[in-house]
Amino acid sequence: MTHLWIRAEQRPNETRVGVTPKGVTTLLKAGFEVSVERSKTRVIPDIEYSNTGCTMVAENAWPAAPNDALIVGLKELPTDTGPLHHDHVLFGHAYKGQPDGPHLLHRFIEGGGTLFDLEYLTDNDGRRVAAFGYWAGFAGAAMSINAWAAQKTGTPVAPARTYKNADEMVEHTKTLLETIGDTPTVLIIGALGRVGTGSADFAKRVGAAITKWDMAETASGGPFPEVLEHDVFLNCILASPKTPVFVYPDAVNQNRRLSVIGDIACDPDNDFSPIKVYNRTTTWNEPVLRVSNEPTLDVMAIDNLPSMLPLESSLDFAGQLLPHLLHSHDLSSGVWGRANALFRQHTDPLRK
Repeated sequence: MTHLWIRAEQRPNETRVGVTPKGVTTLLKAGFEVSVERSKTRVIPDIEYSNTGCTMVAENAWPAAPNDALIVGLKELPTDTGPLHHDHVLFGHAYKGQPDGPHLLHRFIEGGGTLFDLEYLTDNDGRRVAAFGYWAGFAGAAMSINAWAAQKTGTPVAPARTYKNADEMVEHTKTLLETIGDTPTVLIIGALGRVGTGSADFAKRVGAAITKWDMAETASGGPFPEVLEHDVFLNCILASPKTPVFVYPDAVNQNRRLSVIGDIACDPDNDFSPIKVYNRTTTWNEPVLRVSNEPTLDVMAIDNLPSMLPLESSLDFAGQLLPHLLHSHDLSSGVWGRANALFRQHTDPLRK
C-alpha cells in the first residue's frame, strides 16, 4: 500500500495546499494510506481532512514519518532538518543555478531520498501537469498595478494580503484606480501561457490598457524599447538560456514611461533572468524594491503570489495534481519517472 504524507507548510504567509479533502477521499478509495499533518494556518481546516477518515498527525512531524512514505508539500523545507531520507514532492528551485539548490540536493544525497520537483512533473510533451501559474499571474498583476497606483498617490504600496476570492481582489484594485482617476498601460510578455493569461484577465477586469506579447513578438532577441514605453511591465516567462533580456541594467537611467516591473516569473538568482535591474525577491511586508528614484522604478517580485488567493489556487492546483498522485505507486515511470531521472541528472555529478 502506497503511503502519502501530506505535510503542513512551514513558510510564513503560505496557507495553500496541494491535496484537498476531496482528493484525500479519492486516494483513500483507491487504496492509498494517507496521513495529513495538522496545521494552524492551512486555508482548509483540519476538520475537513479528519472527516475523510485519513490519519491525522502532528504538525511538522514529517521527519519522523515511516521511511516508505512519500512526503507531499508545496514550498521549501526548513534548512535545519538535516539529511532527507524520504522521497519528497515540492517546489525545490534547485536546478537552475539558484544559490540554495546545491545545499538542498546534498541533503537528499546524504539522506538517500529523492526530490520529485513539482515544477518538473511533466507530460510526454514536456508540459507541466500541475501549476499555480494562472493565479500567480492574476495576483502578480494585482500587486504590480497596486504599486503603480501607490506611486500616483505618493504613498507606499500596502503589504500583500490574502483575499477571500478573486472578485474581492479585483474590487480592491478598482477602488484604488478610481481614487486616482487613471489606469495604467500594461505590457505582458508571455501572454499566451498560464501566467500571462492570469495577468491579462486581471488587468482587463480593472480596465487597464493591455499589450500582449509572446514568442512571436520576442523572437528577434531584443532589445525591446517598447518595454520602457508602458507604465507597467509584467514578465511571465520563466528564465532559461534562450530567454532574451527584456530590461537591461541601464534602464534605470533611461528616459522611460515604465515605473513598475512585475517579475511574476520571479527568478532573480537565475543567471538567465531577463530582468537585470534587481537581484532579490520581495516580500509580503515590502512588496516592491525601488531600484530608481529619478524617475521612479519599482520591482515587484513576490515568489508565492498564488497564496494571496489560497483557496481558489489550491483547488485549481490540487485538481490538476490528483490524477498523477493516483499513479504515485510507481515512481519509476510516467511523470514520476521523468522527475526522478532529472533528479539523478542533477545529483550524480555531486556524488563524485
